[in-house]
Amino acid sequence: MKENFLNILNDSKPVLVDFFAEWCGPCKMQAPVLQEVKSIVGDKVRIIKIDVDRSPAVAQQYQISGVPTLILFRNGQPVWRQSGLASKKQLVDLIQQYV
Repeated sequence: MKENFLNILNDSKPVLVDFFAEWCGPCKMQAPVLQEVKSIVGDKVRIIKIDVDRSPAVAQQYQISGVPTLILFRNGQPVWRQSGLASKKQLVDLIQQYV
C-alpha cells in the first residue's frame, strides 16, 4: 500500500488526500463534499481516501493528529493542508490554483 501511495503522490496530476476514520462524524460529512468536488473538477485532480486506522504508518508519516485532515500534493510534495471540514468552494478554488 505505501509504495503504491507514493507512486500516486508522485504523479504530475495534483492529488487531494482525505485522511479519515470510519468512526469520525465530520469525516462522514466531508465525503459527499469530496464527491461534489470531483464532479466539478473531473480528471484535473485525483482524490483518494486514507483510513488512518488501517494505514497508521502513512498517517504517522504525515503527522495526522486529527481527522478529517486534507492534504493536497503536487509532484509528491504537500502544497496545502487543513484539519477539519473544508467547503466545496474552498476545495474547488484550491484545486484550480494547482492545475
